[in-house]
Amino acid sequence: MMQTRIATSDEKEKYNEFVRNHPKGHFLQTWEWGEVKRGMGWEPLPLLLEEGEEIKGAMLILKRRLPVPGLRRSIFYSPRGPVVKIDEELYCRTLFAGAERIARQQGAIFLKIDPDVPVTNESFRSILQRSGFKKNETGLDFEGVQPAFVFQLDITPPAEELLAAMHGKTRYNIKLAQRKGVTIRPATGKEDLPAFYAVLKETAERDRFLIRGYEYFEMIWDQMVENGLGRIFLGEYQGKVIAATLALVLGQKTWYLYGASSNDYRNVMPNYLIQWEMIRWAQQQGCRVYDFRGVSGDMDESNPLYGLYRFKKGFNGELIEFIGDWDVAYSPVLYWAWTRALPWYRRLVRSWGRKQSRTEEG
Repeated sequence: MMQTRIATSDEKEKYNEFVRNHPKGHFLQTWEWGEVKRGMGWEPLPLLLEEGEEIKGAMLILKRRLPVPGLRRSIFYSPRGPVVKIDEELYCRTLFAGAERIARQQGAIFLKIDPDVPVTNESFRSILQRSGFKKNETGLDFEGVQPAFVFQLDITPPAEELLAAMHGKTRYNIKLAQRKGVTIRPATGKEDLPAFYAVLKETAERDRFLIRGYEYFEMIWDQMVENGLGRIFLGEYQGKVIAATLALVLGQKTWYLYGASSNDYRNVMPNYLIQWEMIRWAQQQGCRVYDFRGVSGDMDESNPLYGLYRFKKGFNGELIEFIGDWDVAYSPVLYWAWTRALPWYRRLVRSWGRKQSRTEEG
């Protein structure tokens, strides 16, 4: 007989062991990632699907209260969930039914998921539809919570074969960085975190994108890096940190999560060498897959994100499109308000605010 329930705090290792060893396991589904998100205002709810005493599925649900005074409602999100045999409809639907039961107890108006299941998997798409999920159209860039398009590299071949298979320019830039004296080292302690964040902040200002506050990366260090689920790499040249990356690892997979480079010495190509050292480190961890994470699905060279695509493509990974972002609504009226009326209201308020500001200035 199958049942679903929220795992208790003393079942952390049992939960993590299942997620770590499952083919659909993901760092975003670990107990520790739930604790990272707790620090950002989410409540983690690690849901288990059991048959007897054996775990058959899991889904880390993140709960957040709606920002509406007096309304005791919330939203559910399971990043890259569920962790289950996606071709076993009974397991999938029982797990989703368990999530709905918890949602109704917790006042959640919907559940969002974005599984790392290829878009070509029509069987799982049908399971989602029969389970009441509706697909969100999130575009070709990064409109979804998690990227819909990623590059993944099979790192089971020897390092020399991986290097030989890369684009000639990529291989050249790796060797150039080595010749110029760029060195890559792992962060040895939390005292290296400010150097990582400084380069990340410099990159964000140069490329005009937003980054999270320093405390977020402190939580990632405390929960993920300290527990063997991640590593920060620093690229140094002439005694200065000029590149920095964050990789997370679980089971046989490594994910490149953040990367940054200084405005100085970009000509010595530290970003190429640091990726190569991360790939070699992933091999040493016994991983089979290195995930470069997101790229745009729009390969037009005029797209501002094309440079990111070209950089990652140079390492000879496979471009994969995932099945996308799906919601199941438990309260259709409030879900409509959340997805349609509330965004419209926020745009209206912002527009009114800008007009009011111009009036006051005049």
